[in-house]
Amino acid sequence: MRATLNIPDDLIREVQAISGEKSKTRAIITVMESYVKQKKMEQLLALQGKIRIDYDWEKAETEELKAAEELERYGEN
Repeated sequence: MRATLNIPDDLIREVQAISGEKSKTRAIITVMESYVKQKKMEQLLALQGKIRIDYDWEKAETEELKAAEELERYGEN
């Protein structure tokens, strides 16, 4: 999407310096992606203690390994 923005030059230079990006567009995209990722993490952390996930990863791993072994056995025939 194209957009015309009025962003202070010194802020753009600082964003480029911090992000390590040479182009203004890449610098803004990099910073926006970082911001979105940070906000999503904050939203997930805000759920801590509010939801309960009942997931037995050891059982899931065992079942996955068992299924992989069965697939190998069928492949040998």
